[in-house]
Amino acid sequence: MRILAIESSCDETACAVVEDGVNVLSNIVATQIDEHKLYGGVVPEIASRRHCENISTVVAEALKESNCTLSDIDAIAVTYAPGLIGALLVGISYAKGLALSTGKPLIAVHHIAGHIAANYISHPELKLPYLCLVVSGGHSHIVEVRDYTKYHVIGRTRDDAAGECFDKVARTLGYEYPGGKHIDSASKLGNPDAFKLPKPKVQGSEFDFSFSGLKTAVINTVHNAAQKGETINREDMAASFQKTISEILVEKTMKAAEEYGYTTIGLAGGVSANSGVRNALQEACDKRGYKLFMPEFRYCGDNAAMIGCQAYFDYIAGKRAGQDLNGIATLSLDKLSE
Repeated sequence: MRILAIESSCDETACAVVEDGVNVLSNIVATQIDEHKLYGGVVPEIASRRHCENISTVVAEALKESNCTLSDIDAIAVTYAPGLIGALLVGISYAKGLALSTGKPLIAVHHIAGHIAANYISHPELKLPYLCLVVSGGHSHIVEVRDYTKYHVIGRTRDDAAGECFDKVARTLGYEYPGGKHIDSASKLGNPDAFKLPKPKVQGSEFDFSFSGLKTAVINTVHNAAQKGETINREDMAASFQKTISEILVEKTMKAAEEYGYTTIGLAGGVSANSGVRNALQEACDKRGYKLFMPEFRYCGDNAAMIGCQAYFDYIAGKRAGQDLNGIATLSLDKLSE
């Protein structure tokens, strides 16, 4: 079964053709990073306009690279939630048009479910159920993946997402957007024990995250030094920050795994490309004898291959969308299992 999948939830216009869920025939991504870095982050209005400009070309390239025509496609899939509403609507409108004009079934895919599904492309041998840590620019979740279409969110961020925290700390240290890769590179040159940074907790909710206090601690340390005419070693702060946030993510994930009885762990989302997070989670899993699955780097960030993969399992489960499909800016994974 061949699915043409579209992803436009943020600032990447992406289209892929995926066969039987795990065989990626094409995966095209048009990025807007160079434009958004001028503003230090994604500007929703600009993102939506660029999606409008790019989507036809991206879809055409995905079909060409896969050596397919629309007649070879069995279904159309699209991200419908969560994300920037204007950006989502561009992809949804285009997908609905394709489905209507070709008579193909339409499949609506949850963005976070797509990130989780990226592991099935890289690791077809991954067996369910398992526990997955999802960390990206907009999301930080610990998720029980009970089935390919059934989830239970154990923990989530109460304020900033991990990726958002990376970007804000990077900006404070003078790095360009997106900041995650700059923090990762700088941390390799710094001392991770140079600064003692807090690990905020959420009272009464042991698996939820809070990163706002960590971000604020870095900002205050840098600003206080500047007011005194002192200079903070950027590499040391980057290394200390990355070590701290990695420890927070890993400690809560390991605690959840023990509490819920999981020995198979997954990692997903844009921050899953971070070497500090990957290494810390691998070390923790090795220590406990757990199996860890992480997506290939090309499937960590937003892409349409992961959407096509998840769409296959949604299709098998009988999920279909109609021409009344709309975008949803915020939608918990838990809602998919109701």
